[in-house]
Amino acid sequence: MTQWAAVLSRADSLDWRMSEVELDDCESIDDVAELLRDFDQPVRLLVLEQDDEYAVLARLDVASDTSDEAVRVFLSNGRAAEDYPLAAVFADGLAEIGGDPLDGDEDAPPVHDSAPFGDAALLTDLGITPAYLVELSLHESTLPIDLIEAVCDRLGCLAEFEAVRA
Repeated sequence: MTQWAAVLSRADSLDWRMSEVELDDCESIDDVAELLRDFDQPVRLLVLEQDDEYAVLARLDVASDTSDEAVRVFLSNGRAAEDYPLAAVFADGLAEIGGDPLDGDEDAPPVHDSAPFGDAALLTDLGITPAYLVELSLHESTLPIDLIEAVCDRLGCLAEFEAVRA
């Protein structure tokens, strides 16, 4: 299994920093939050792709080092949680923090049966609409890494993405 993950971080300026990260020690959403807290910028976004099956966007905005902030998560393919332990960490984390499937329907199937799901609005303040994320996730010819690349392009950090990914 191949996976690739990086953290994009940004202060109030428009300069993004991208650092490749290992997620081997992340067994819960709290572990992901701790990893993101290691980056000292107010905006922190984890991007993850595994085996061309799913992408995760996980965001933690912290004005201080308090542990009260919740990680906001968008998972491009909820079904991946059935086959990938790391995807299950994010799916279970969504359930812990009260994440609902995108349609908001109380009668919707469990999150593992819904794809995509989570907080599709986690990048709205950065100029990426929920509709755009969902469209990328559902588009037949878009791979999960393409979703991450498109997000980086919209955020203005495509060059950083390409440099780290190379």
